[in-house]
Amino acid sequence: MSRVGKKPIPIPENTQVTVSDGRLTVRGRNGQLVREIHPAMQLEIAGGQVRVQIGQELKNARALQGLTRSLVANMITGVSRGFERVLEINGIGYRAELKGNTLVFQLGYSTPKEFELPEGIRATVEKNTVIRLSGIDKEALGRTAAAIRRLRPPEPYKGKGIKYAEERIQRKAGKTGTK
Repeated sequence: MSRVGKKPIPIPENTQVTVSDGRLTVRGRNGQLVREIHPAMQLEIAGGQVRVQIGQELKNARALQGLTRSLVANMITGVSRGFERVLEINGIGYRAELKGNTLVFQLGYSTPKEFELPEGIRATVEKNTVIRLSGIDKEALGRTAAAIRRLRPPEPYKGKGIKYAEERIQRKAGKTGTK
């Protein structure tokens, strides 16, 4: 039973939420997001709140209610405050720089790796080793951060690679020589 799905979502000031033909549109000071809503779900907008109701009873209707509520809450948070993800680069000689809308990485490969930022995602590079990604779409931001991390995932012996700032790498002991 979904308890998350039953909670109302407050709509902050300067944010407009509209639903028409199964499409949810959220406008705020940071931009606009549009998403298709599952046909089994209905959205009620009243009193400065959005409530997700089950329209037709399906086997997984309660799970869809919780999912829809989370997606709508992330849209509202994104257009009002935005989201941010921080990546760190560890390793000698590993660095990144921003050239226009492209991140250029030196990650120990023979050639630099270039990563084109998708539309709606902004990046800043601090001290050549800290990348701050920001945007209004949480899903696109997470996908972009994961794609950047995949360029050189952190390895468990020395911890070299790209990792999330809050991520903790489980370190392994190296080989021990016996003579």
